[in-house]
Amino acid sequence: MIEATPTTSTLSERLRERIRSEGPITFCDWMKAALYDESEGYYCRPNSNPWGREGDYRTSPERSALFAMTFARYFAALHESLGRPAKWIIVEAGAGEGSFAGGVLKTLRDFFPEVFSATHYIIDEINSEARAVVGERLKVFADRIEFGSLRETQLNPNVVFSNELFDAFPVHRVILSNGELREFYVDIGLDDNFVWKLGPTSSERIVKYFEENEIHLVESQVAEVNLTTEDWLRHVSRKLTRGYLITVDYGLDANALYSPTERMEGTLRGFSSHRHVEDLLADPGEQDLTATVNWTFVQHLGAKLGLRTVNFERQDKFLLSAGLLTQLQLESARAADDAERLSLTTAAREMILPGGMATSFQVLVQERELVGEG
Repeated sequence: MIEATPTTSTLSERLRERIRSEGPITFCDWMKAALYDESEGYYCRPNSNPWGREGDYRTSPERSALFAMTFARYFAALHESLGRPAKWIIVEAGAGEGSFAGGVLKTLRDFFPEVFSATHYIIDEINSEARAVVGERLKVFADRIEFGSLRETQLNPNVVFSNELFDAFPVHRVILSNGELREFYVDIGLDDNFVWKLGPTSSERIVKYFEENEIHLVESQVAEVNLTTEDWLRHVSRKLTRGYLITVDYGLDANALYSPTERMEGTLRGFSSHRHVEDLLADPGEQDLTATVNWTFVQHLGAKLGLRTVNFERQDKFLLSAGLLTQLQLESARAADDAERLSLTTAAREMILPGGMATSFQVLVQERELVGEG
């Protein structure tokens, strides 16, 4: 049993009060509060910046403007494949501070004016401060953007894009104990700190996840189950009447993800100030929590929901095939000086060189061809 250091944050106290009132809660519920509590969750708390050099992680759009520029080229190709509609919608789920949206819109404006003229860009971001930053950053595109929720919008999007969204969804954490699937709950220890506690699975969906996907754990193996991904995909499949779902994240196929020789303890991990944290239950709201995506599950479920996989490859290979080097040449020709050209080249290398960040990520493109629910 791993115990966490006591904390005096308001969120911690509210979680303690809930546990005292309701009894131990699933780690999934605990993680949801730690990340998404409206006032103190990691992604929602005021006066915080989890993105960039000062935060706990840097996503690809923050590392290189070429990431968004290259995707803009890809979006332009999708617009062509859809018959050049006079109006179409791009929805970005989990937009952060707007680096990606800004890069896409600028590139479409500068190089694909017909597509830019047709584009309405919806930004789905839960952090109110991030929305304010995005609004200021993208004020030049004010007539093209809208803040909204994918769950609430009544529009029919043609492209839904996300980058590092699935890995931030709350997960159930389980273990095979004495041949039985058991779930990790969070309780209060003797010192009023948060502790792990095993109990029965909280939902039949957890058991079905392993059965339907033919995943077999070995004794004492720990694993994560991301049911939020299923809920999200089902919702998107109903919203997306025609178009594409593009998902960028770090993941593995099911065999590798649930390999007892490679990942006996699962993939759940925490980060604070760019460093791994040992105690995942310490300081809820103060550290990032993440788990690796099960790409096999995402693709199989997508197929059932009418989302056909049209492309799935490593991020670096995807960017190369989507025109990263072409965009690098165009941007270098427009650069103000050698320093700017060097910066572009250095960023491009980070995106595509073996062992770089992009080699750890994958891009999944799914096409919605028929209207209907899964």
